[in-house]
Amino acid sequence: MKVSVIGQGYVGLTISAFAGEFYEVIGFDNNQKIVDQLNQGVSHIEGVESALLKKWIKAGNYRATTNGSDISDSDIVVIAVPTPLTKDRKPDLTFIDAACKTVGENLNQSALIINESTSFPGTIRDYIKPAIEKYSGGKFEHLYAISPERVDPGRGDYNQKNTPRLYAGLTPGASAKTKEFYSKFCDQLVEVSSPEVAEAAKLFENTFRQVNIALVNEFAQIANALGISVYETLDAANTKPYGFMKFTPSAGVGGHCIPVDPTYLAAVAEERGVPATFIKRANEVNLEMSKYVVDRVQADNGGTLQGKSVLVVGVAYKPNVADVRETAAELVIEHLRARGAVVSWHDDVVGIWHGEKSADLSGADISVVITKHDVVDAKAIMASAPYVFDTTGKLPQAHGL
Repeated sequence: MKVSVIGQGYVGLTISAFAGEFYEVIGFDNNQKIVDQLNQGVSHIEGVESALLKKWIKAGNYRATTNGSDISDSDIVVIAVPTPLTKDRKPDLTFIDAACKTVGENLNQSALIINESTSFPGTIRDYIKPAIEKYSGGKFEHLYAISPERVDPGRGDYNQKNTPRLYAGLTPGASAKTKEFYSKFCDQLVEVSSPEVAEAAKLFENTFRQVNIALVNEFAQIANALGISVYETLDAANTKPYGFMKFTPSAGVGGHCIPVDPTYLAAVAEERGVPATFIKRANEVNLEMSKYVVDRVQADNGGTLQGKSVLVVGVAYKPNVADVRETAAELVIEHLRARGAVVSWHDDVVGIWHGEKSADLSGADISVVITKHDVVDAKAIMASAPYVFDTTGKLPQAHGL
């Protein structure tokens, strides 16, 4: 059986790697550089070992391509593309539309189409199915299903095999075939009553995190105004064995999911006349957190950052990964530069970002820690500048939230 996976990023390549044990997998991506690397057996994401890719390539079970015609005889097509926000923070389905175009124009037989890309409820039924039918001219009657991705880059304890997977098809036949596909490499499959339930569940999972992160970020500001430690207070609250889940403050939220998914849920809610008050406020709090951090740093340094050299430590959105999508570091750097600071950044895990290279971890007037990778020595961070502000809670000697 031939499976094509549209998109070879964090989600798509992960699915390709797990499915490669059981299926012939075609990994489609528009990025020629990534495709060339993948065909050499070089993985570009955490969680997929290059050795595994090489194994499937050697077995004839994986190859990457930028040629849409290579998916023509696929039995299953998995759509795993980004669903970002526009500049005015509205849902952007440009990548999904491009994927539908690739599928519609190239498939020459009926197939099972599964969407893993995170989007608002109704995407598979009201957007993807009509789009593929439009691009194909209605030549084939495909089966359609949703199984929202659950990928946490850099995490070792949960993966595609042991993370429960939601799924639902537009028809019972689609559901059955979707279960058959994923059951080869997923231990627990949870069928829900409709694709809309699965799509909404994925959005709510990350909205839950967004709202609670916003709450703890707001509480960090309250704790500072009260003159108490936010971390000690949270640890104290966490001694309660029921009814509490600990979240920790930060400079904001990052990654593809938490800063983005709640906006998709809010958008579809507002279309139906329901005000998404908590979601909007959570987005505001987390976006404003970068300004609060810079305000604190400025206040601690004579009330001005003009001309001062500031080193931002860690620009990945989370520890121990090279992923910079929606990173809070970007907004922090924007605020610092707007106030006249001379900003550089250090993150050897990321290496190159926006055409700039990671700077040395030394020689600054001020260091602001956004992400603390395990490979970065805490003593080296503390020695990098006379004043260090830590947003992670991992450097007790530093100034912090």
